Amino acid sequence: MARTAAVFFDVDFTLIHPGPRFQGVGYQATCRRHGLDVDAARFDQAVAGAASVLESADQLYEARLYLNYTRRIIELMGGIGAGADAAAAELYEAWAQHHHFSLYDDVTSTLAALDRAGVRLGLISNSHRPLASFLSHFELDDLISVAVSSSEHGFLKPHPKIFQTALSLMAVEPADAAMVGDSYPQDVVGAGRAGMRGILLARGAIDPRSHGETVIRSLTELPEIVI
Repeated sequence: MARTAAVFFDVDFTLIHPGPRFQGVGYQATCRRHGLDVDAARFDQAVAGAASVLESADQLYEARLYLNYTRRIIELMGGIGAGADAAAAELYEAWAQHHHFSLYDDVTSTLAALDRAGVRLGLISNSHRPLASFLSHFELDDLISVAVSSSEHGFLKPHPKIFQTALSLMAVEPADAAMVGDSYPQDVVGAGRAGMRGILLARGAIDPRSHGETVIRSLTELPEIVI
């Protein structure tokens, strides 16, 4: 396979992971401030149950989509009541605050290795996270040359237009670019629709729909695949 000229990355759960603010205990504390009693032990199950809210959405970015998703997590944790909307809004706003997140251990070294090899690097994120300050906060400014968020662009992954915009900004052809992310439908399927190579990063369970696609367990595997 020909050498890849550019690699784009998803952000949340690909490059960064949330701290306690966005775990069961964090949701529980937030809900208490708004008069709701939720079961922190039900968090993982609630997140899985709420996933359909995002997967069934159309491909235009709207804050309401993520507010509904967060509220559904709260509901599935047992939070039913007038405070659910306010709790969801607080969590939605906090999601864009970088200090609640940490880089995965394999990020900086992998990005640096790709950069040294002359691979151009970019971000494509379904988020309202401000990507310029994200790069500064995590000291990735010198490694990432293009960053496109759905909240600014208008379209969500897997719509081809957000990938096409990133490719145009990077001045690279789709066949010469790859997309790496933790979501099979958003990152792998979306990249394929735009003519790019999709690579699924499965830090946990592998999406069964990804059969036949390139799957990696760690970003450390990526240089061998794309260089």
